[in-house]
Amino acid sequence: MEATQKTMKVTVRRYRPEQDKEPWEQTFDVPYHKDTSVLEALFYIKDNFEPSLSFRWSCRMAVCGSCGMMVNGVPHLACKTFLRDYEGKSMKIEPLANFPIERDLVVDLSDLIEKIERIKPYIIPDAKNANMPLNKNFKQTPMQMEAYLQFAQCINCGCCYAACPQYKLNPKFIGPAALTLLYRYNVDNRDAGAKLRAPFLNSEEGAWSCTFVGYCSEVCPKHVDPSSAIQLGKKMSATDYVFNMIKPEH
Repeated sequence: MEATQKTMKVTVRRYRPEQDKEPWEQTFDVPYHKDTSVLEALFYIKDNFEPSLSFRWSCRMAVCGSCGMMVNGVPHLACKTFLRDYEGKSMKIEPLANFPIERDLVVDLSDLIEKIERIKPYIIPDAKNANMPLNKNFKQTPMQMEAYLQFAQCINCGCCYAACPQYKLNPKFIGPAALTLLYRYNVDNRDAGAKLRAPFLNSEEGAWSCTFVGYCSEVCPKHVDPSSAIQLGKKMSATDYVFNMIKPEH
């Protein structure tokens, strides 16, 4: 162990559906140094105190989005959050807010995944390019790529949904990540699927449900800024509405 290693009290929200009626809390003394992440603290707890502790993880590099959880009430990726930033404080780790708890820190993200699937998060080519040979490529300028690049960094971790007050009040709200990806593909010059996504963007549960709190952008671990994407989506929706009002009938 390093000479500079310290100890922090870490409280973990526990819930085992086969035996617990309600979630409860368990506190551990966890040694840490300057490079100890929350994920590593959970590994230490699992290896040394509580083998039954359940949580999700995969890449440990803030790429897969698996280890989203609440740390002192704020959504974070456990692999990207370090105990050193909470020095002098205690730490409380809970499952992501606004999602059903499956076990301990594991939540059911089915609603998030279904909403992302609903908005068709992939390139939908126009009729001319529908059967483009695999050895051909779309050409794209740096400016065309810049239009969507920031919003393409979403890793579907669910942190924005855990931070979203509107999703908490109205689970039918399509939500930050799905609306961000909807906008990302709509502004991609290779895509021709905007009309297919329009009903989701314009619906009562779409972009107009967002009250622009902006907390989703604040907690996003990849700095995607979903709040901005949703407001740009509102502009796109309004333009589409006006265009449909004034276009001549055929």
